[in-house]
Amino acid sequence: MSMQRVVMCPGTYDPVTFGHLDIIERASYLFDEVLVAVTDGSFKKSPMFSTEERVRFVREAAAERGLDNVRVEGFNCLVTDKAREAGAIAVVKGLRAISDFDYEFQMAQINRDLANEIDTVYLPATPRYSFISSSGVREVAAWGGDVSSWVPAVVAQALSERSPRLATKGGNTTGHND
Repeated sequence: MSMQRVVMCPGTYDPVTFGHLDIIERASYLFDEVLVAVTDGSFKKSPMFSTEERVRFVREAAAERGLDNVRVEGFNCLVTDKAREAGAIAVVKGLRAISDFDYEFQMAQINRDLANEIDTVYLPATPRYSFISSSGVREVAAWGGDVSSWVPAVVAQALSERSPRLATKGGNTTGHND
């Protein structure tokens, strides 16, 4: 009997983008099970959406893509502790640019020191998603820009409901409220 190869894709997913989903989907083809671990927050920033909302967004998007071997959970502990709890053999991280690698390499070394049995696997961003970041999505949406080609419909809708200034298709993309 072979063991299931479980991996974890940790992140804030605030909000989940098509870039995130591309990495999750590709990981789902490479491994038996993918745990998308949505962190409650970080020391760097407070999330725009609650953990429950972000978990729901990722679950809905994964279901729409038919990713049956993907499960989504919130967590509030060290990545290595959550990975061990899940029985993960690796943490999967997407890389958009060299700057991502610099940060993620440092985190991989920290994680490896904390849990040397858990590897880190990097997947390069698909070119059409390489410029998309959650912070960029939030910024563009805050100014009324159209983010519907960067995020699932449920996220675009939630962004438009979050503030009167936020908009989706057909919205004002100039940043002015004329």
